[in-house]
Amino acid sequence: MRTFTSIPRMYADQHGLKHAELTEILIGTFFAVYNELGHGFLESVYEQAFSVVLAEKGIFFQRQIAVPVWFHSHQIGEFRADLLVESKVLIELKTGRDIDLAWEKQILNYLRATDVEVGLLFNFGPTAQFRRYAFENARKNPRNPRESAEKKLAGSCG
Repeated sequence: MRTFTSIPRMYADQHGLKHAELTEILIGTFFAVYNELGHGFLESVYEQAFSVVLAEKGIFFQRQIAVPVWFHSHQIGEFRADLLVESKVLIELKTGRDIDLAWEKQILNYLRATDVEVGLLFNFGPTAQFRRYAFENARKNPRNPRESAEKKLAGSCG
């Protein structure tokens, strides 16, 4: 008997998962790296291994991407995302016992601060763990609230 929970993953795009094909490749890459290296290395080792596999597959990626943090139209800092793949998916790599709530908040902040809408959190701990996050641009706070408010006001005055 087939239930709704037994729908094959290959139909993920039909259910509205943004960048489903790419994230499926990235999740497979995570498990390939985990199966070969296991756990116990530093995050930087996993980042390098992940990068090697992406390069072998011909997938465009950037490492240690600076993500600016804005407040009242001023850049007040920046943080670094581990990987940005095809300019579509942010990846954060961790090496803890379990996925931590702080890591989840970290990747959600990365998504909030960028135009990227999909993030993957990979934990190379004693048990391989991953989480997928989506944060649509339409739901994000505007980068420049003052400018956005001025545009709204100008549009309503005419």
